[in-house]
Formats: sequence, structure tokens, C-alpha cells
Amino acid sequence: MTTSVVIADDHPIFRDGLQRTLDEADGFEVLAAGSSAEEAVSLVGTHQPDIAILDLSMPGGGISATRQIAAMANPPFIAILTVSENSSDVADALEAGAVGYIVKGVTASELTASLRSIAAGEGFVSPGLASRVLLQINADTGMSVNSSMLDDLTHREEEILRRVAKGLSNREIADELDLQEKTVKHYMTAILSKLHARNRVEAALIAHDVWNKGDYL
Repeated sequence: MTTSVVIADDHPIFRDGLQRTLDEADGFEVLAAGSSAEEAVSLVGTHQPDIAILDLSMPGGGISATRQIAAMANPPFIAILTVSENSSDVADALEAGAVGYIVKGVTASELTASLRSIAAGEGFVSPGLASRVLLQINADTGMSVNSSMLDDLTHREEEILRRVAKGLSNREIADELDLQEKTVKHYMTAILSKLHARNRVEAALIAHDVWNKGDYL
């Protein structure tokens, strides 16, 4: 199965290199590439890709493009690919509708692996950013993360969340727990509701924060 991609980045050398990387990788097809938020929105509307890869600091702004694309009737998964490791930028991107945040400098194999997770609807935040992002989300929402947030989870929901926190996809979780993938998706809907998380990335961040503190064993 081929994952179609639209790229928007205002640095021609990086944009061309990214396109070559994906064209040479198994399972990806770059449909179009632009250099601004305006072009990104237009290209996504025209080509209807599976994933839109957006630079944060391109003309018009990656966050603005993310909001506009996420508001489309049938939006693609949105991945921010940027040099910024600012936690507020990550939180803003997730709030705007991105499901992936990838820091430039990753290897080609790391990039394609993260994009495959994003294409599967799993979400991805570059390692090392998770705890800082959660602190920013807490500050923005006034949410206090503690073990009580997980008290309402059933045993099965906790099993699934632990695997989400490890980065497993729905398919991998289903295989490990001998469940149907659609059943895992049903559980994920319940988990997101109970944790008041907007997406599985936030749910994983909450789980990491609680479990890493040793509050919930």
C-alpha cells in the first residue's frame, strides 16, 4: 500500500532532499511540493494526500496551514517537520490538528518509520520532547497530571494504554493482546475520553508522565 504525501517547506535544498528520500523509500509517493502555507493548503485540497508534511516556519506559518488543512472535509494526517524543539510549538501544533511532530536531523529510516506510524493514525512526537510537551499542555490547560487520571481505566484499557505509551500501533497491540484491530480502536476512543486527551499522542504523554513518576504501578 502506497502512502501519498504533499510537502511544504520554504528551503529548496531541504525540500528536494526530503522528496528524494520519500521517492526512494518503499511505500511513499510525493504528489506535490510547495513552499508556503498558502501553497500547502491549495496542494492538499487539489491532491488529497494521505499525509501533509509541513515546515513550522515557512511563509504563512505551519500552524496556520495545519489549522486550515485540519478543517477540511476529509483532511490528511498532518506532520510538522521542523528544527524547533520548543515545547510550546509542539503543543500548538497538536492543538491545531497535527498528529506528528518530527525534528529535522532524523535519519531517513527514522523519518519513514515515524511517517508510517502517522499514516496508520498512531501519531508521533520526536523522542526527548514528550515530557516538555506535557508540561506545556498542562500549563495551557491547567490540567494536573497524576495517578487519579488513570483510575477510571479498566484493566484492558490500561493494557492498551501501556502499549500505546511504548509506541505500538493499533495493529501491533491487537496482535499482542489477541484482539481485533477495530476492538483496539474502540478501546482507544474510551481511553481518550477518560483521560480528556485530544489524541493518542497526548494519552501516551499522560501515561509516560504518571508511570515514570512511579505514581501508578
